[in-house]
Amino acid sequence: MIHTVQQGETLSQIARDYRTPLSAIINANPSITPNVLYIGQSIVIPGFPDPNTLPYQIEISINNRWLRLLRDGVLQKQYPIAVGRMLYNTPIGDFIIINKAPNPGGPFGTMWMSLSKEHYGIHGTNDPSSIGKAVSHGCIRMYNKDVEELARTIPIGTPVFIHP
Repeated sequence: MIHTVQQGETLSQIARDYRTPLSAIINANPSITPNVLYIGQSIVIPGFPDPNTLPYQIEISINNRWLRLLRDGVLQKQYPIAVGRMLYNTPIGDFIIINKAPNPGGPFGTMWMSLSKEHYGIHGTNDPSSIGKAVSHGCIRMYNKDVEELARTIPIGTPVFIHP
């Protein structure tokens, strides 16, 4: 998996985003200077497949409040979602699914899938009436049955593209 450095990122933050030890990232990138990153620099993240080898992609529209599952670029299914409310915006950008945790409890419903951005994920909900609204702390909420179906379908490493 290759991460492209964005403005303001540090190697420590990238390691936290991917839940990968900093030492593993440094070892996988022997030519980098850990304290000197530049925008657009490619960083190898060990332990994840190359997203280009995976058949699935997820596209999320914050404004339209939908999540689309694509296989080889062809729409398979569209799901309604809830997104971040004012002051807790859903992050925009390109991410991957880095792990899955069934039954996380509480407001996260029956499934949690972490994004490669610390503290953010796609998850179920204990409040189904919130779907279709801007109410979360920035995460993508789905109906429990929908997030369970999605989690069964996609592998770890699936690319997630979030746009307004």
